[in-house]
Amino acid sequence: MDSPLAQRLSAGLARAEAQHRLRRRDARSGAQGVECCIDGRRYLNFTSNDYLGLAAHPRVLDRVRHELGGQGFGSGSAALLSGRSSLHDELERALADYTGMPAALLFSSGYLANLGALGGLLERGDLVVHDRLNHASLIDGVLASGAHHRRYPHADVSRAAASLGEQSDGLRWLVTESVFSMDGDVAPLATLEMLAAEHGATLYVDDAHGFGVLNDGRGAAASLTADSRRSMVLVMTLGKCLGSVGGVVLGSAELVQYLVQHARTYVYDTALPAVCAAAALEALAMLREAPQRVGRLHDRVSRFRTRATAAGLRLSDSPTPIQPVMIGDDARALAVAARLLAEGFYVRAIRPPTVPAGTARLRITLTHDHEDAHIDALVDALVPALNP
Repeated sequence: MDSPLAQRLSAGLARAEAQHRLRRRDARSGAQGVECCIDGRRYLNFTSNDYLGLAAHPRVLDRVRHELGGQGFGSGSAALLSGRSSLHDELERALADYTGMPAALLFSSGYLANLGALGGLLERGDLVVHDRLNHASLIDGVLASGAHHRRYPHADVSRAAASLGEQSDGLRWLVTESVFSMDGDVAPLATLEMLAAEHGATLYVDDAHGFGVLNDGRGAAASLTADSRRSMVLVMTLGKCLGSVGGVVLGSAELVQYLVQHARTYVYDTALPAVCAAAALEALAMLREAPQRVGRLHDRVSRFRTRATAAGLRLSDSPTPIQPVMIGDDARALAVAARLLAEGFYVRAIRPPTVPAGTARLRITLTHDHEDAHIDALVDALVPALNP
């Protein structure tokens, strides 16, 4: 007889399979890029968050090779022991300078950055008002904190304002993504900034998909006032536009010092390898030197939207590299993705619980390295795949 755990696992997997929500993993061969190789077959890749095409750029790889000889690979320990290197310090300073934020603190991932920052900063008497479509790391951080919280309908400023007006004995927080990872739309940051000021709340923005994309690459903070940048919390990742891995929390010098004392995912986690910081430093230098990379990325987005609209495809209101094609039904989303795969296009179907029930979709992402022909071919394949 199977153990109680085995029975639970089997039932859960069977349920997910029956609902067309079982996740399956592919193993890519070779570097991240506009093409990917899976099981010996090459596909045009429209799933990558390497928006600026820097993950395998020769200049970034050369920097990593150079640093690898002196730094080694593993960091060896937590940052508060011997795991923090001069490259970590250099990257923190460079990111703060580029975004116009006072100070920065590196984490091993964006997920851990949100868990650590929210877990370290929130207290049980606080009131957190957060967007219903926020990333799982934000939701998990808020829930784990034990703070009172209210989730407002996506981008609904009036509901956010009403929730911020509720009685609270602690601090108030307004938490949002800048660019929503599954929808690609941009939060009404200017209005949320005003709301936070009116209610004495701290604005907390996850800029994972906005940094390198919004405001000529400088991200969400560049659109906010200097006063807001001094008092807000900004979170970014290194694994998207900077082509590396890791997360960073930016805020006042005092906030960073507080997190060094209280963010458990910083204190107790092995530090990010120094060569990962080196890769991000080189990518950031390239972004500084050639902001036109961001312009070409937006050209790619415009071409896809123009061609898709002309072909009769319905698109969401996304000005970013994330271009969801809404399908609704889970099984149909899987079928469309399978048809595209057979035609040589790697596009994944996103289903609940990653997105709300009834909103299964194809999450198409564009990058700097996609050519006109790649985009045109995808649109030409989408039309029959969606209308068999």
